[in-house]
Amino acid sequence: MASTNIRPARRSEAGALTELALDSKGHWGYDEEFLAACRDELTMRAADIERRRTRVAEAGGRVLGFTTLDGIPPEGALGMMFVAPDTLGRGIGRLLFEHTMTEARRLGFVRLTIDADPHAEPFYLAMGAVRIGATPSGSIPGRELPLLEFSLTPH
Repeated sequence: MASTNIRPARRSEAGALTELALDSKGHWGYDEEFLAACRDELTMRAADIERRRTRVAEAGGRVLGFTTLDGIPPEGALGMMFVAPDTLGRGIGRLLFEHTMTEARRLGFVRLTIDADPHAEPFYLAMGAVRIGATPSGSIPGRELPLLEFSLTPH
C-alpha cells in the first residue's frame, strides 16, 4: 500500500465521506434498515467539513478513513471516525486517532468524549480511552452506545 498521509478533508468529499461512514458501519453486520436509520447522523455535509475539523487518511489518491474533531477547547468530542472496511487492521485507525489527538492537544483540548459503536469500543480502549457511561444513540430509539473519554495530557 502506498504511503498514507493525513490531510484536511475537502468540501467536495462530503458525499464520499458519508458513503465511507456507511460502508464502515455496515462492516459490522448491521442490516439495511439499521443503516438507513443511521444515514442522517452519518451524513457529512460540505458546510461541516471545516467546522468539524475533518481530516482524511489518504494513500495513492484514495481516502481510507476520516475523523472529525468537534467542539471548542478545552472539551470536545471525537465526533466521527471511520475506516474503509477493506483497510481495517492495517493501522489506518491508529494513524487517524493519533493525528487527531495530537491536533486536539495543539488546539488546547484537554478532554474528548467518544460516542462509540460497540464494535469500536475495544479499539478506543486500546488507544487509552476509558468508558465513563452510556449515551443514547442519535439514530436508533432505545439503543445506547458506550460513552468513552480520552484525557489529553501534554506531551
